[in-house]
Amino acid sequence: MARLITTLQEVEDLVRGVTFFGTGGGGDPDKGLQFLKETLDDVGKIELVDVDEISDNATVCTCFYMGSIAPHTPEVKARMKTMGLVEKEVERVLPEAVKALERFLGKEIDAIVPVELGGINTPAPIDAAARLGKKVVDGDYAGRAIPEIVQITPSMAGKQLVPMSSVDEWGNVAFVEKVRNHQCAEAMGKAISTVAFGLVGQTAFVMSGKELKELLIRGTVSESIAVGKTLREAKEQGKDPATEVAKALNGWVLFKGKVSNKEWEDKQGYYWGTHTFEGAGKFKGQEFKMWFKNENHISWLDGKPYVTSPDIMQVIHSETGEPITNPALSVGEEVAIIGVKKREAFSTEQGIAIVGPAHYGFDIEHKPIEDVVVK
Repeated sequence: MARLITTLQEVEDLVRGVTFFGTGGGGDPDKGLQFLKETLDDVGKIELVDVDEISDNATVCTCFYMGSIAPHTPEVKARMKTMGLVEKEVERVLPEAVKALERFLGKEIDAIVPVELGGINTPAPIDAAARLGKKVVDGDYAGRAIPEIVQITPSMAGKQLVPMSSVDEWGNVAFVEKVRNHQCAEAMGKAISTVAFGLVGQTAFVMSGKELKELLIRGTVSESIAVGKTLREAKEQGKDPATEVAKALNGWVLFKGKVSNKEWEDKQGYYWGTHTFEGAGKFKGQEFKMWFKNENHISWLDGKPYVTSPDIMQVIHSETGEPITNPALSVGEEVAIIGVKKREAFSTEQGIAIVGPAHYGFDIEHKPIEDVVVK
């Protein structure tokens, strides 16, 4: 059954919730919120469709942003200027990427699926679908945010990523028609994004409705709205947001304290780094570290490996409960870190291999969060 979103509060809850499941990445939630506010103003409503309402013969695709979310340094800005990348030409790149894909295919896309959950990578596809008159499916292919396109359910099932269209805000348009494998597709997509010095809008995984139903992680957009509402109401009612959201998700409050150090670099089109946290309250005297590649993936408690991907770790503001993306996290900020079990699709040997510590080059065994968390 379709779910209609018609109020600003629902939109705010949605963006807050998908930012939580963005695990530090997933794009800028402020931009995502702006998009959906404008969607309500311009279109009047947002309709989420249950996947079972999609015809087996429908043509569906996913669309997303790819590229680095690292801030632009003065050196990068100078190089952009030499390339004429000063005045933006395209405000909304995803609708343009979908239209480019349709030109390439010679047929229309019936429905759009968010590739992941995140502050921009969920709102932007929803916005694109609403503006293009397409159905948007209540679900995604990751159940969180992930840095690499090979780490989603269609990739794991061996589905073809191409044809893929790319459009950036400077007006550059590109197509990838054929690739040897997903790793090549990821590298090509990232290479295109480096020319944009940031994020590009891309489409991929053209499939039938029947294939979609087999691969979708269902209901995650609706779940995100509920999580956003839980965090908002905790603040409004004077409750502890960390405790309330952990309870709602059958998760854990992994740590509370403040950010004591921040290390990052912009490398290979990703935002890499490590955040260090100094404990407070019952965590006083303890240290928590978290490594990220766009999103949070590896943690250490007092120097020992702790929770890792595919399990989910998200930093929220201690008082407001607002989820914080990695680029926005500041030294001195008072935060709580929430842990949630991995999605079932990633609890397999294949899922752990492709999203777990070894995939990122760490000689650390992934242990389920429920087996390692401090009680």
